[in-house]
Amino acid sequence: MNIFEQQAANRRMTAMIIAVFVAFFLFIGLGFDYFYLNFNPMGATQLGMNADGYYEARAPGAGTSIPFGTIIALLVGLGMSMNSLINGPGMVLRSTMARRAVSSNEKEHQFLNIVAEMSTASGLPAPAAYVVPDSDLNAFATGTKPENSVIAVTEGLLGTLNREELQAVVAHEMSHIRNYDMRLMTVTAALMGAIALLSDYAGRSMRYGRRGLSPGSSSSRGSSRKGGGAAALIIFAVWILLVILAPLISRLLAMAISRQREFLADASAAELTRNPLSLVSALEKIRRAVMPTNAINNGVAHMCIADPRGSLIEEKMGFAADLLATHPPMEKRILALKVMAYQAGKPQV
Repeated sequence: MNIFEQQAANRRMTAMIIAVFVAFFLFIGLGFDYFYLNFNPMGATQLGMNADGYYEARAPGAGTSIPFGTIIALLVGLGMSMNSLINGPGMVLRSTMARRAVSSNEKEHQFLNIVAEMSTASGLPAPAAYVVPDSDLNAFATGTKPENSVIAVTEGLLGTLNREELQAVVAHEMSHIRNYDMRLMTVTAALMGAIALLSDYAGRSMRYGRRGLSPGSSSSRGSSRKGGGAAALIIFAVWILLVILAPLISRLLAMAISRQREFLADASAAELTRNPLSLVSALEKIRRAVMPTNAINNGVAHMCIADPRGSLIEEKMGFAADLLATHPPMEKRILALKVMAYQAGKPQV
C-alpha cells in the first residue's frame, strides 16, 4: 500500500476498534442494568438481586425501564476516547516521566538533529523530541496527528546506538506517525483503561450481594417461568465471564494491532533511510538488552519499538507467542529487513 492507503486503512482500523470497544461498553453496561439494577423494559423473566443479596428469577414487569448503567458506561467510554484524542500524548509522556531533549547534551543534540532530518525526509512537521529516564533500550511515538506528535527514546538507547542506528529507530517511529499508527495506539490505550475501569466497577458492585441463587428462585417459581429463568441464568453466566475477561480481551486486541503495525513501520523506516541494515543493527542491540524498561508501564507497551517488559516472548513463535506478545518476533523483523537490504543491493538485469 502507498502512504495514503496506509493512512486510510488506519482510519478504518481506528473506527473498527472503537466499535469493538463500544460493544464491550454496551454489553457490560446492559448486563449491570439487567442483573443489578433490574432493567426490564420488555417485561421478560430475568435474574435480579433481592433484598437478601441473592440472585433470583423476577416476575415480568419488575424493575426499571431506564438503563442507567449502560448510559454511564457509554459516557465513560466516550469521555476517555475524547480525552485520549485531546490529552493522550501528554498522559503517555507523564506516565513515562519523559522530558524534553536539550541541545546542550551532545547525544540529545544529535537526537534533535536526526528528528529534524527524518521530518524532512518524511515530509511531516518535526515532532517534539523527548527522553525517557531509563537505562534500557526503547523508543515510542505518540500523538493524534503529525502536528502534535512526539518521539521519545530512552537514555539507554541514546547512549548505546551509533548515529545510523539511532536514525533508523527515529525513522521507525516517524513511520508510525506518518501512517497514523500513533493515534490508533493512543486511542486503544485509553479504551483499554476504560474497559478495565468498568469491568472492575461492575465486578465490585456485584460482590456487594452474596453470590448464588436464592432457594426459591428455581422450582418454586412455577413451570411457566422455568425456561425464562434458565435463559436468564445462561446470560448471567456469559456476562460474568465477559466482565472477568474484558480487560484481557481488550489487551490481546491491542497486542494484535501492535504486531501488525510493527512490520509496516520497519519497512517504512528502511524506505526513509535507504539503509535497512542500520535498523537491523539497532534491533539486534535492542534484542540483546533484555532488561525491562521500568519507566514504561504495560499500558504503553504496545506503542514501543520493543516489548518494554523485558520478556523473552518475542523470541518465541507459535500460537501462544502470537497471542501474548506485543510485538512480532525480533528474528522475523530482522530477517525481513535483511531481505530488503539484499533486494535493494541486487543488481538490475
